[in-house]
Amino acid sequence: MKAITLVGSTGSIGTQTLDIVTQYPDQFRIVGLAAGSNVEMLAAQIRQFRPEIAAICSEAKLPALKEALIDLDPQPILLAGDAGVIEVARYGDSQTVVTGIVGCAGLLPTIAAIEAGKDIALANKETLIAGAPVVLPLVEKHGVKLLPADSEHSAIFQCLQGVPKDGLRKILLTASGGAFRDWDVEKLADVTVADALKHPNWSMGRKITVDSATLMNKGLEVIEAHFLFGLDYDNIEIVIHPQSIIHSLIELQDTSVLAQLGWPDMRLPLLYALSWPDRIYTNWQRLDLVKAGNLTFREPDHQKYPCMQLAYAVGKAGGSMPAVLNAANEQAVALFLDEKIRFLDIPRCIEWVCDRHQNDNRTNPSLDDILAADKWARQEVLIATEKLETHSRIISLR
Repeated sequence: MKAITLVGSTGSIGTQTLDIVTQYPDQFRIVGLAAGSNVEMLAAQIRQFRPEIAAICSEAKLPALKEALIDLDPQPILLAGDAGVIEVARYGDSQTVVTGIVGCAGLLPTIAAIEAGKDIALANKETLIAGAPVVLPLVEKHGVKLLPADSEHSAIFQCLQGVPKDGLRKILLTASGGAFRDWDVEKLADVTVADALKHPNWSMGRKITVDSATLMNKGLEVIEAHFLFGLDYDNIEIVIHPQSIIHSLIELQDTSVLAQLGWPDMRLPLLYALSWPDRIYTNWQRLDLVKAGNLTFREPDHQKYPCMQLAYAVGKAGGSMPAVLNAANEQAVALFLDEKIRFLDIPRCIEWVCDRHQNDNRTNPSLDDILAADKWARQEVLIATEKLETHSRIISLR
């Protein structure tokens, strides 16, 4: 039975991971849980899975969590704040830590887990996008495994099983196209938050659903794929695949192309990250190619999705620039979700912030450099927002 710790337990990744643990109680047990601020859901999870330790990121919610569990016997260790989440990540005999916290907030708990010698089921792509210069050396130093748990990188990882070293030639990342794949670009000026949250294929959290609508999620995945699989950016391509049946493909040196297919279901990549190198039998819906019907592909529209090219440029710049891109995107998306900026302001804000960071880009950033760049970028987005309010749009400095 594999011992697992889950950070981000009340989010989409967390709840689906716990669905897997519920379905396979003879395969997995929960050692630790950490969540953001949802006391009621976290308390219910603690009652069901009986972790040894749990933390809630919102320190103000700790008394309510303790009160909700006052009759539980035995009592788990209950912590709060960022320090509490980090302690959960490094705690005890868990073999694998699932990083389901959205955004750069997942970076420090992931580092703590790596330093404690735990394998990482990586559902938080920002860990590598912002922190790869720090995280990858630690993975090598501590001899842990970094197992992708999102659908696209899991697909690549699965296709690579048995491929000889240096056999990989190209990565093809598939993208659904998000909520606006069939919209004319002229209509995007009138997009509402409700429009952006209507993903056609996947059930995900609000932030990543907006990232899918801008296709920034795919740009971030390009950067993550570069760090995970070691390919140059020129050998990582994005293709729109509206059906989301092929989750990504690899091209080998002899031009053979391998793909991983399945219904859109995040449980499958999560299960593979938890069970690798084994395969666990499931009774989940099997892929019926006849039912799936036509599988189609098209080139992404760069006018509609400017975030893609921005991500490629930032990835090639390297250093602390990806951390700035990631933080600026997180802040801009949060402002959009709060209806403080428009949908098309998201890429404008990000580009403006990245332009301002060019002269300060750190080639080999330390953890402190990455955290400072993250904090700076979020503040710069707020400055960009003020400019948007004053001038209605940001004029690109390029």
